[in-house]
Amino acid sequence: MASSGNSKGGLLTAGGILSIIGGALEIVGGGIMVALFMSTVIRSALLPLLPRLLFPGVEFEIHFIPTGFDIAGMSLLVLGVIAIVGGISALRRKTFGLSLAGAICALPAWILGIMAVIFVSLSKREFRAEK
Repeated sequence: MASSGNSKGGLLTAGGILSIIGGALEIVGGGIMVALFMSTVIRSALLPLLPRLLFPGVEFEIHFIPTGFDIAGMSLLVLGVIAIVGGISALRRKTFGLSLAGAICALPAWILGIMAVIFVSLSKREFRAEK
């Protein structure tokens, strides 16, 4: 089995890619959560007007998605952006702190985030070598 002697570089690249994928998944999930909350807010603002105008005497039940759902969605969006920026930093081998922070922010993506943290932290020496 031939090796180029650069096995650590593969770990850092894998960590950066996993961080980017985890961040993208977080952005998609957070965007869906925020969209669901916003659609509920819009429906709750417009729906009470419809029965009075179109169907006098008919009552509609409005279901609310809790505000915590929106807060969680916004948090996922922010964590996803940080994870993507940190993953790009890991691929460029620029800043270890930012790369590790991005991998940590990818943790809500479970196994991808855990692997990203492990791979980036094992490759810390590569950041010092390029200064």
